[in-house]
Amino acid sequence: MNIFFAQEGVIKYELEFRSGSPIPAEYLRTINAWRTILYRLELIGQRSDRYDGLGYGNISQKLETLRQSKMENQFIISGTQTGNLEFLQSEQYCTVTQANPAENQIVAEGLIKPSSEALTHASIYQNDIHTESVMHVHCPEIWHKTRALNIQSTNETIGYGTPEMAAAVKRLVQVNQTRPSCIFSMLGHQDGIVAYGRTPQLAGNILLETLVTALA
Repeated sequence: MNIFFAQEGVIKYELEFRSGSPIPAEYLRTINAWRTILYRLELIGQRSDRYDGLGYGNISQKLETLRQSKMENQFIISGTQTGNLEFLQSEQYCTVTQANPAENQIVAEGLIKPSSEALTHASIYQNDIHTESVMHVHCPEIWHKTRALNIQSTNETIGYGTPEMAAAVKRLVQVNQTRPSCIFSMLGHQDGIVAYGRTPQLAGNILLETLVTALA
């Protein structure tokens, strides 16, 4: 077991990480297909001319739904700094087994550490039991038109991957619990957009529909 306090710009939360087996490939088929779509649209990726060359964007899915058993908000999530890859393998996802957003803590296991926005994903799953999938992307076309499109948002003063962001996300999610899918902007996180839904398809659809509206 190792505990990491990673550098600014990558992982900000306290991470207790345990080495574990790769996630079975059958759990990843749908989420990985969506991730490839988002990569091809440059909503997930890594480019030298954006964000100091760091990888951006991540995707997750609740493990309870996949295993059809009670997993207490455990979820699988793409690993940190995998944005440069079009296709991910099993070992490039990990499992978040416990999360305490208020205390800035994540417990995860696998062969790679979780993405920097794992705390935000955890806050969504904990506050909407119906959510099955979360997609965090970087989309300037949507982000710059947040107010014009009347999209919900977190405050400009709140940075990504922090307890403050998790608390702001909690408030948004609790307001929207009856909706099958939602989207919001992180105004304090350049180009940051989050979509989530009761299925990966619903989360992906609201994201792509919003992008179409923004471009139109």
